[in-house]
Amino acid sequence: MNILIGLIPALLWGLMPVAVNKSGGRPINQLIGTTYGAFIIALIVYLIKRPEISASTFWWCLLSGIFWTFGQLTQYTSFTKIGVSTAMPISTGMQLVGNSLIGVLFFGEWNSIEFKIIGFSAIVLIIIGIALTTKTDSDNKINSAALKEGVLLLLFGTFGYAGYSAFPRIANADGWSALFPQILGMLITAVIFSIGLSKQNPVKDSLFSRHSILNMSTGFLFGLAAFVYLISTHLNGVATGFTISQMCVIVSTLSGIFIIGEHKSKRELTFVILGLILVVIGGIMTGNIQ
Repeated sequence: MNILIGLIPALLWGLMPVAVNKSGGRPINQLIGTTYGAFIIALIVYLIKRPEISASTFWWCLLSGIFWTFGQLTQYTSFTKIGVSTAMPISTGMQLVGNSLIGVLFFGEWNSIEFKIIGFSAIVLIIIGIALTTKTDSDNKINSAALKEGVLLLLFGTFGYAGYSAFPRIANADGWSALFPQILGMLITAVIFSIGLSKQNPVKDSLFSRHSILNMSTGFLFGLAAFVYLISTHLNGVATGFTISQMCVIVSTLSGIFIIGEHKSKRELTFVILGLILVVIGGIMTGNIQ
């Protein structure tokens, strides 16, 4: 039962790209809608759980949410360039590598030769996996220029996701205390972005547009996934909970192909599956280094 609970965040996070695709709109509509929905969930969790939030936890986690917004906007934008089934394995792989390197460089992780060998072997597997998922046939509509642009967007976004993961650790914040200020930071930054990126009237274009409201469904998925993930780490432990959550890349990638309908030839699908396997194995390896 505990493992099944651990799979719920993977399913919910994995279905976010589908919700974004079905809700439509520009990346900024998708971002603001996501933060609206996530904030509602975070507020409910805060009012029920009433976690103690110190000043240090609040500000570091607020900054964490701000950085997440940068990462998420680049991810949503990359969907328009290279599609969900190509973007998600790349994004997940880059996040795993980025977070691992930050852990080693700034938080003293992998502090033995054995752990370093396992960890850097995992990084190599993840990089190979990313490369495999980008393999395309010569007649694929994703041209090399679009692929490069999408990869650069995701690489830039990785710095945002790295900050999202790292800053709460500075304050030694637990997940329950971190959730509300993180999503508050996401909401504030998304509102600022929506005002800056709106073509004319920000209220009509993004803040309260139809597509932004529809994309609240994506935020509900994100917020519920984060909530259940906290329960999962309590039941299964952090390493196991994190490892199970990485299965979201399988859900998102395959849903991009089979639900959204992004075309992959048999050869491309084979490379995608092989790449996913390597990325997931690498994620499991890094998640279980103690």
